[in-house]
Amino acid sequence: MGGAYFVIVLALVLGVMYVMMIRPQRKYQQQLRTQVASADVGDDILTNGGIYGTIVAAEGDDIEGEIAKGLTVHMTRQGITAVLPPDREAHEEDEEHAEHDDEEQDLREPIAHEG
Repeated sequence: MGGAYFVIVLALVLGVMYVMMIRPQRKYQQQLRTQVASADVGDDILTNGGIYGTIVAAEGDDIEGEIAKGLTVHMTRQGITAVLPPDREAHEEDEEHAEHDDEEQDLREPIAHEG
């Protein structure tokens, strides 16, 4: 009877381990594969080497990513570790800079005096 109890407990532990650890990891890997396969021009990426960039050209498995202004690298999709979500903070900063530049432009315009 003790041996049967041990087998049941072992099966339960393995079942819980599968549900809590292995299944979510497989789901995450499948989601990542789907994201990498659907990555297209304009998407921000993180490479296996830890370099952030933006896809500027994509043809099949070949990707060309811009890692600095005017500096591009040629790689395969397998070199992508993650497809990053759009960077809202950078977008907001760009808008703030544009508004600030408009204000500076207004300040530089000559003031017409009536007199």
